[in-house]
Amino acid sequence: MSDAAVVPRETIEETRPRRSLVKRALAHPLVVTGSIIVLVLALVAIFGRWLAPFDPTAMDFGARFAPPSFTHPFGTDDFGRDVFSRVLFGAAVSFKVAFIAVGISGTVGVLLGLVSGFLGGWIDEVVMRFMDVLFAFPAVLLAITVMAILGRGVGNAMVAIAIVYIPIFARVTRGAVISVRGREFVTAARALGQGRWRIMLRHVLPNALGPIIVQTSLSLAFAILAEAALSFFGLGTQPPEPSWGRMLSEGRSFLQQAPWMGIFPGLAIMASVLGFNLLGDGLRDVLDPRSSR
Repeated sequence: MSDAAVVPRETIEETRPRRSLVKRALAHPLVVTGSIIVLVLALVAIFGRWLAPFDPTAMDFGARFAPPSFTHPFGTDDFGRDVFSRVLFGAAVSFKVAFIAVGISGTVGVLLGLVSGFLGGWIDEVVMRFMDVLFAFPAVLLAITVMAILGRGVGNAMVAIAIVYIPIFARVTRGAVISVRGREFVTAARALGQGRWRIMLRHVLPNALGPIIVQTSLSLAFAILAEAALSFFGLGTQPPEPSWGRMLSEGRSFLQQAPWMGIFPGLAIMASVLGFNLLGDGLRDVLDPRSSR
């Protein structure tokens, strides 16, 4: 038997260079599929006003309930408005509300979770108990309650959705920070005399971004659903401005006469939620430190 030292297989595997994060993401089917769906819908949201063949608010009572055709690919509604144009314009509303609401909730929630998880003690108790109070309400019910206080409108819908998702970001960030704050580089930063905020923002937060990025993608999907729900109940986007949720509400009375009024905005919502969910699930796999794929 050879006297050469036998290197354990685990050591060999650990020394193999991992593929870069971008390459791993591009090789993951869920990330690729979700990214394509989200990118297409984002382009529609940005350039929809130039792609729409008709004014989404223009009425043509002579073309009421026209079925899908070459002129009107998605048909027309009860006012003769082109459903295809309204779906394109509705994408801009849904994406704007989702990104702004998640941006607000992410900023506030991450800050609260960062401070709570890093400092601990009574600050952690106070912040987390307040988050528990918000968690006690069903998401849609809490959003409707906030809207009842603030009033109807797209701007208030953004605030309502943001309040709903602050506790989620706070809890996700807190958990990630707790898993990082005891590591060697944090201890070294403290030994060097660096301040708390510098350690939190420069050392802890960058190493806790993985779960936050995944949660952001998933929250965008649910924010689109929340905006659609609020508009469906007449609390979000107000007529005659197009909104996917509002279009579903208007089309429910004509499901037998003109089913396309509800089918196409429903498919748009489904595609958006599916895209962000696939992207979030794929990013969870890619950013998992235990995954070497």
